[in-house]
Amino acid sequence: MTGMLPESWQDVLGEELDKPYFKELTEFVEEERAKGPVYPPRDEVFAALAATPFDRVKVLVLGQDPYHGAGQGHGLCFSVRPGVRVPPSLRNIYKELHAELGLPVPDNGYLMPWAEQGVLLLNAVLTVREAEPNSHKGKGWEQFTDAVIRAVVNRQDPAVFVLWGAYARKKLPLIDTQQHAVVEGAHPSPLSAKKFFGSKPFTQIDAAIAAQGHEPIDWRIPDLGK
Repeated sequence: MTGMLPESWQDVLGEELDKPYFKELTEFVEEERAKGPVYPPRDEVFAALAATPFDRVKVLVLGQDPYHGAGQGHGLCFSVRPGVRVPPSLRNIYKELHAELGLPVPDNGYLMPWAEQGVLLLNAVLTVREAEPNSHKGKGWEQFTDAVIRAVVNRQDPAVFVLWGAYARKKLPLIDTQQHAVVEGAHPSPLSAKKFFGSKPFTQIDAAIAAQGHEPIDWRIPDLGK
């Protein structure tokens, strides 16, 4: 994995790859792949960082770990490949976007258009064993993705951090809230959707982006056709 870190992140994260924990993490993930399916595929582990270069991050959305079903996760939190059924949490995000901003609900869950506009869709854990959520928790990924968060925090250019749910909100101490904006709220999963609906996170994000002097995000996801 050490040779796969996108170029724009090399200067701020390259040292992480030389640390003992990352060597152990790499060995663990390779052992897991030898035993059975691990998602996302090896070449998409850093897909979120590849899609959103370091100097273009306007918004960082923090997820927990990748989808654990075949063909679902492709390295961007909450997102699935074209043609894959939209998962419940993303369906609820779309419902809130429709209620809040009047945007149409798309026919797919492919969030690459957000990533390409500067929305870093980062999971705290970047790999998972098939059909076993959180199976790669506590193996070192959290240390690496904390370094991603700190790298964005340490930039002069401010960003908006979106922390949905108790797990994501644990990262709040990493963020300089004088320099950056934070949007907190309930997780969009069906378990907490009642609190998520009506929380107007996208209005908050848009206001923070504008206050930071950045171009707005177009939250519309184009239909891909059935």
